[in-house]
Amino acid sequence: MKQFISFVIKETRHILRDRRTMLILFGMPVVMMTIFGFAITTDVKNVRTVVVTSQIDHLTQAAVERLAQSEYFTITKTVSTPQEAERLIRSQKADMAVVFAKNHSMQLIVDGADPNMAQQWTSYAQQTIVNGKSSIVNLKMLYNPQMKSSYNFVPAIMGMLLMLICAMMTSISIVREKERGTMEVLLVSPVRPLLVIIAKAVPYLALAFGILITILLMARFLLGVPLQGSVVWILTVSTLYIILALSLGLLVSSVAQTQLVALLLSAMVLLMPVIMLSGMIFPVESMPTVLQWIAAVVPPRYYIDAMRKLMIMGVGIGEVMKEVAILASFATFFLIVALKKFNVRLE
Repeated sequence: MKQFISFVIKETRHILRDRRTMLILFGMPVVMMTIFGFAITTDVKNVRTVVVTSQIDHLTQAAVERLAQSEYFTITKTVSTPQEAERLIRSQKADMAVVFAKNHSMQLIVDGADPNMAQQWTSYAQQTIVNGKSSIVNLKMLYNPQMKSSYNFVPAIMGMLLMLICAMMTSISIVREKERGTMEVLLVSPVRPLLVIIAKAVPYLALAFGILITILLMARFLLGVPLQGSVVWILTVSTLYIILALSLGLLVSSVAQTQLVALLLSAMVLLMPVIMLSGMIFPVESMPTVLQWIAAVVPPRYYIDAMRKLMIMGVGIGEVMKEVAILASFATFFLIVALKKFNVRLE
């Protein structure tokens, strides 16, 4: 056990000595949380709106006031014909036009260059006008009443960063020992080869926890994302996911012979599926059937789903047992395959 601990201390010191790597590892979560929390957002705010009305009565005036008082819309101009409003939109001087006809019907003319945002603008405008006009319609948003995009991005960033950092750093660390010829020396030591590999993974496990805590603190106190569920279960499921990512890193290291290959496999090959097929940005349910089948074997998808349920919805562990079981299966599979492929006598 003393020899195992000495291996862990050795690897920890090696990590701490590399200050640039430490800066990248802890700087990356801060930068990404800041970018996704404040810069990259799908929140609807300050939509430049043109009002088209041939006559002003109390109903039309009330609807216009509701739009003006809303934080989502900014009334930039009032015109008399839809053609004038369309010209303003085409010239990029407005995003949306609300047309009030004489029979009190309403038409929305929207810049559809970005279909996702256009759909949100339309939905928000209808809700703003209709909810104020009639007491029959009452909209209630569960879990995210302010419709903040950070509620959606934070669990996704956790899934992406933990997967990339754990898999990438673990694989590069082991392959570096291969390149230098020191891995063979370690494997002929009195410590069993399996314990040598575990000893090299332990510091990255602790490092991943530090990154996880950093993300959770920034989410709670900087972005205002609530932790509705049990923190214990959030950390427990995250631990399982970190072990999965470390196991994947071990698998990559057993295949790659150089640090460059390990970096490409762990970063490039993982990055695109995590972003495109995990539900981080695009809903999996909206993808073609073929891509949905491919997304089914992308582990971050299940971790992100579990974190959204635990953090945002505040459900219990029983509601995410399906995701936990799938993550456990992936982790077991990757670990078994990695250990079988790892050649003790390194050729």
